[in-house]
Amino acid sequence: MVLILKRTYFPDGTNSKLEYEGKLICNAIELPWKKNETKVSCIPEGKYFIRKRYSNKFKWHLEVMNVENRKFILIHPANNALAELNGCIAPVTQFSGPGLGLMSRKAFYKLKDMAYKALDREEEVRLIVKSDFQ
Repeated sequence: MVLILKRTYFPDGTNSKLEYEGKLICNAIELPWKKNETKVSCIPEGKYFIRKRYSNKFKWHLEVMNVENRKFILIHPANNALAELNGCIAPVTQFSGPGLGLMSRKAFYKLKDMAYKALDREEEVRLIVKSDFQ
């Protein structure tokens, strides 16, 4: 399974469309691009693998693997990138501004369900992050 995250960058946050096989799964919000600085920047554009992860805070969620100079880049629910994210990706149902979204849990569960089904079939889940202008 290959997921494509197409970003639009703003000074206060990053808004993206997350697609699978050319179809929109959900939107996503992230921190603004600040040269991959820990906890204040979205991750660099590139290709990554996704795996299942569990924590007490987020329960079952997703982790973006092998991000250069970063650890614990997660995909979890959040509606405000600046207030709730430390470099992670938050699926949202719709945008309410740069780095802001609505109904994150609904979008997160849709994405998580798709990814977990692929992982349960022992398929790789890859994430390609790129600018919407590429």
